[in-house]
Amino acid sequence: MKLIDHLINGKSANFSGLSSTPVFNPASGEETARVVSGTSDCINAAVMSAKEIFPEWSNTTPIVRARKMFKLKELIEFRQNELAKLISQEHGKTFDDALGEIGRGLEVVEFACGIPSHLAGNYTSNVGRSIDSWSDYQPMGICAGITPFNFPVMVPMWMFPVAIACGNCFILKPSERDPSSTRLLSEIVLEAGIPPGVLNLVNGGKETVDAILQHKDITGVSFVGSTPIAEYVYSEAAKYGKKVQAMGGAKNHMVVMPDADMEMVGDAIMGSVFGSAGERCMAISVVVPVGEGTGDKIKEIVKPKIENLKIGPGLDPDSEMGPLVTSDHLQKVQNYIDKGVEEGAELVVDGRNLKLQGYENGFFIGGSFFDNVTTDMSIYKEEIFGPVLSMVRARDFDYALDIVNKHEYGNGTAIFTSNGGVARKFSNECQIGMVGVNVPIPVPVAYHSFGGWKRSAFGGHGVYGMEAVRFYTRLKTVTGRWPSGHHSGAQYTFPSNN
Repeated sequence: MKLIDHLINGKSANFSGLSSTPVFNPASGEETARVVSGTSDCINAAVMSAKEIFPEWSNTTPIVRARKMFKLKELIEFRQNELAKLISQEHGKTFDDALGEIGRGLEVVEFACGIPSHLAGNYTSNVGRSIDSWSDYQPMGICAGITPFNFPVMVPMWMFPVAIACGNCFILKPSERDPSSTRLLSEIVLEAGIPPGVLNLVNGGKETVDAILQHKDITGVSFVGSTPIAEYVYSEAAKYGKKVQAMGGAKNHMVVMPDADMEMVGDAIMGSVFGSAGERCMAISVVVPVGEGTGDKIKEIVKPKIENLKIGPGLDPDSEMGPLVTSDHLQKVQNYIDKGVEEGAELVVDGRNLKLQGYENGFFIGGSFFDNVTTDMSIYKEEIFGPVLSMVRARDFDYALDIVNKHEYGNGTAIFTSNGGVARKFSNECQIGMVGVNVPIPVPVAYHSFGGWKRSAFGGHGVYGMEAVRFYTRLKTVTGRWPSGHHSGAQYTFPSNN
């Protein structure tokens, strides 16, 4: 059976006496590999490797680091089918969805290729008499990233390309549920000519995470995952003086106005709710139709689409939705559906107890659809992270907007309408970090930045784009004067241009 170990200083590292956890193929339920767990000793070894290479790497010119990013982009593109197959085999998402994930991650690598201009500082002459001032952005040192199971290639690429392009070294802690694609990605980094130690990979669970958060030589931590863990990462890392960006959970609403294109709405719901089996922090999980007639139309359109979803193994080209990632997560999603029925929501489509011939031990579930959900129900308040749609009907636009704004999460939202004024009002007044107008999954492109509001994000820093450049660097400003022969004596007042 395959053993997935750490990658430290460019080499496989399997410390003696370490435990391991199983990795499964979600389509078959079969254990396919074991991943070695990390300890504080593993993190210490990764930090030592990074500290040795950091002076050389941080002094490499930005244009040379950019050329490494160009090479990395080329190699990832060349091996994207191999990466996508690994994602599908361990996560469960369809092969085409996995390719899409890689494509969006590559856009961040492309952004990192422009690092010479992104790092450009500024210079002002004569800020005072014969005094000039300039500022630039310098690397922080050693940064770390803790990434989730749902995007084992894309989310790491949201982090380390910009971090190392800025001159930092990076320690990556991927999910232990689907680690093979992340491991291959780390090997490709070495193939691109990035020196060993610039990127180290350490697997593991809470012990590994705590070792990262508490290590005195790690200066910044990036995290994407659930809100409870994001909050823990933020508070624990900040306690040790680290810079933190921690992205948490979501409950994303789609408001549908009566004037919306209902066929477009139906397709948008299907793709955003059931793509990747709902295991996306930007998935739509709540549709809010404005007016009873709007809700009735949505039910009429969406119900048969959900019932006819093509569900199967991710590597089957006919599959529209694959299995969930683990049996534990499957049970969690089923429990939420049970809870929704108990709380009195109308279960329009029941996806429980789906069995596929030949894949009876797989972690499959069908799409589920609840109508007449109220905002006090668990299925509305909590993140299910599965293929479950809830419909909360709103009497008017203001009520719909109020529903969106009162939820504790503020990651993403969308409005579908033909009225520009309504769309503008919604975009301006919703208390959400990422907004789509007739776009169901408004994940920003790489040269903008990703980030939610409220309990969907901690630390005040967005991911990728210029937000990432600012996060992975420290601003230094120099004010200088060269002697010119003129000296006016000591000045005891605060210097100014008055």
